[in-house]
Amino acid sequence: MNEPLLQVEALSVHFPVRGRGGAPATLRAVDAVGFEIAAGETLGVVGESGCGKSTLARALLHLVPIHSGRVRFDGTDYTHADERGLRPLRRAMRMVFQDPMASLNPRFTVRQAVREPLDIFEPQRPSRERDRLAVAMLDRVGLGAAFAERYPHELSGGQNQRVSIARALVADPKLVICDEAVSALDVSIQAQILNLIADIQRDTGIALLFVSHDLSVVRHLSRRLLVLYLGKVMEYGDAAMLFANPRHPYTRSLLDAVPVPDPAVERARRPPPLSGELPSPLAPPSGCVFRTRCPRASPVCAITPPPLRGGPEARFACHHPLEEHTP
Repeated sequence: MNEPLLQVEALSVHFPVRGRGGAPATLRAVDAVGFEIAAGETLGVVGESGCGKSTLARALLHLVPIHSGRVRFDGTDYTHADERGLRPLRRAMRMVFQDPMASLNPRFTVRQAVREPLDIFEPQRPSRERDRLAVAMLDRVGLGAAFAERYPHELSGGQNQRVSIARALVADPKLVICDEAVSALDVSIQAQILNLIADIQRDTGIALLFVSHDLSVVRHLSRRLLVLYLGKVMEYGDAAMLFANPRHPYTRSLLDAVPVPDPAVERARRPPPLSGELPSPLAPPSGCVFRTRCPRASPVCAITPPPLRGGPEARFACHHPLEEHTP
């Protein structure tokens, strides 16, 4: 069996902060998260806002410091790499952020923005060749040479996100991290960008880590799914299996929150909303972190953190999982 492209083992990201009264405290944004991504596959990472999805994505590129755990990419351990040692990782693993206007330099033309990774990673390549590759990538994302000399403020949100995708792809990465890459766009533009990403993945064979709070978006692309809550893994495995037969109550609640296209069906089903508010990551509940909002919680849930269990296709962290059934 081939080694996964990306292996993450017990990854934790903790931030020192000030708690009540100014006392030192620790925010456990990501807590012992592990997963793998094979070459060419897509892993969806889902959960509510504040559950550690974006922090996890940034930690993989060392954009935030890793507290503990291990990150291995394409056979090399990058967990403790310095800036020089991270250079190959940052070429092979690129990121598309939620807000393209914030991630694009307003002083750069579109051509300069897309060309920038080539300037950094391939300065020996002739300037004219870098320009040619940048414009060719603009063609690939549906913009073309007509946009090359424009500036970000002259483009729509969807067009700027296409520029961000072109910039992420121009240096031939092996993995692209999409961090809420379509959440700021309207629904019709979301569909265009998702179809574009799927087409590029099919043509190039890149792997994707797709972070989103919207399960309907993740379902469009992902082969496997990682469900996070307060920085911990609730469920992990084959996406089709988790959508059809979730075992964790939190996964079920996320699925119930996805609107149904038929208005009559949507009005009739009225799934119960997830009760309560997301607890503070500065003071997560004892035992199972989801227990304060879980309809199946029992005394054991307050005492013992549930381990991940299940089969090779899907695993869940719950003392009282939902019943397995045949769809």
